[in-house]
Amino acid sequence: MTSVEPARYGGWQHERSGFMGNLSGLGFSLAAAGTVVAFLPLYTRSWSAAYVALPVAALLLLLAYGRVLGLTADQWIVLAVRHQIAVATRRNLFLSGLFAPRDEHGHQPMDLPGTLARLRILDAPDGLGGQIGILHNPTDGTYSAVCQITAPGLALVDTAKQNGRVRGWAAFLRGQCTEDGAITRIAVHQRSLPDDGAALRSWTERHLSPDAPPAAVEALGTLMAGAGPSATIRETYLTVTLSAARARLAIKGSGGGQRGAAAVLVRELNAMQPSLSSAGLTITEWLTPRGLAQTIRTAYDPDAHQELSNNNRATEPGWTGVPRGMEPELAGPAATETTWGVYRHDGAWTVTYQIRGLPHSEVYATFLQPILKPRPNARRSMSLVYEPIGPGKARRELAREKTKREAQRGLRAKTGRSESQDERRESLNAHAQDAARASGHGVVRLTGLIAVTVTDLEQLPIACADLKADASNAGLYLRQVWGAQDDAFGASALPLGQGLPERRVGI
Repeated sequence: MTSVEPARYGGWQHERSGFMGNLSGLGFSLAAAGTVVAFLPLYTRSWSAAYVALPVAALLLLLAYGRVLGLTADQWIVLAVRHQIAVATRRNLFLSGLFAPRDEHGHQPMDLPGTLARLRILDAPDGLGGQIGILHNPTDGTYSAVCQITAPGLALVDTAKQNGRVRGWAAFLRGQCTEDGAITRIAVHQRSLPDDGAALRSWTERHLSPDAPPAAVEALGTLMAGAGPSATIRETYLTVTLSAARARLAIKGSGGGQRGAAAVLVRELNAMQPSLSSAGLTITEWLTPRGLAQTIRTAYDPDAHQELSNNNRATEPGWTGVPRGMEPELAGPAATETTWGVYRHDGAWTVTYQIRGLPHSEVYATFLQPILKPRPNARRSMSLVYEPIGPGKARRELAREKTKREAQRGLRAKTGRSESQDERRESLNAHAQDAARASGHGVVRLTGLIAVTVTDLEQLPIACADLKADASNAGLYLRQVWGAQDDAFGASALPLGQGLPERRVGI
């Protein structure tokens, strides 16, 4: 009997979006200015001018090429200036609740901070007699639906099933890589929440028989006291985003406007379900407007999770109280504060990191497990955001990337610089990726963000250190988001499909 080897994965490519090489537009301007200033003493034939020109040129070149924690000096300056302006104008503070605005009818709409303020939750039929919540972004012209999913996991299954499920997920992503496809973004979001055992004790108290033997009740209480606090709640969400611009003809044929866009998105969702099933994913439910509001609320206020969970469990036959979820106008936080490296929201503090480096070597499909393992002192949220690219656009993008790398290799050869092993590996990966694309594989853009949230500020340094250690074990390089923790929280801790910027094409 032949044994099946577990599949390995690798070959990720960094997206090059510099204005010139790896320099941004401001960095290129600083480098050019530094070069001009350095040559001024030669043109003026004044050695005294060199005492001023050379230090200034060195400072400009340092700002252009110097790096601090992975960011160039000019990027730090832009972030610092923008953050200080926000602090001076108090735009880093957000107050809702009694201060929330109301519309002309006296209703209070969903009130979210920062760039999330533009979002609106719509109500649409799911085609099966139920309702589905659709998140509308009028600025970007997108419509997103969120579902909660369950998966049997990969660690405890045999290698053949593991490889089959991963291939099923790859086939699902490849199926979305169509030319001018309506689906512009797919995001996977997972939360790992510490559980103090209160829910387990509440359920046990409601279902415990009065005639139960005292010895059995005592043994059950001892078991819950030991196992309950070490338990972890995991929630996994899949977000599908439709672009109104790409699907304008289909939307027009479905009645136009928001109603037509919702109908097109629902059709796309129904068409995806067989592909998701082949990947071993089970859709628990497509979130209703109240369910989507609850998901947003529990991210901003972790203490609300237990209360809302108890309310959802209480909706048994005959229940006439509050329905499942919560009203969308109550989804946002009561107050938030954005500092340079930490985001405070209601009674919690969050630090968000971006995955800036994936493993260089090939890895197994389970390599992200260290990131998601339970921690009793903090909750973790991870978002992986995919953007499918059509075959024609992928061919142009990969050709552009290969041209950039070949031009840089030629420039290094002319200047006598030797090629490093990292640069050689990136070039080989670029050729392998283009060959895979030509053989029928799909190409996607990908970004990943990880957030760690605590309700005790003293636990935040420990929780961040634990996350960095787990990321190192997974072969990931994390970079803390500086000066934009509020935007990063919306992309990492909320399953809204945010976080992947538009493709910036360099020269």
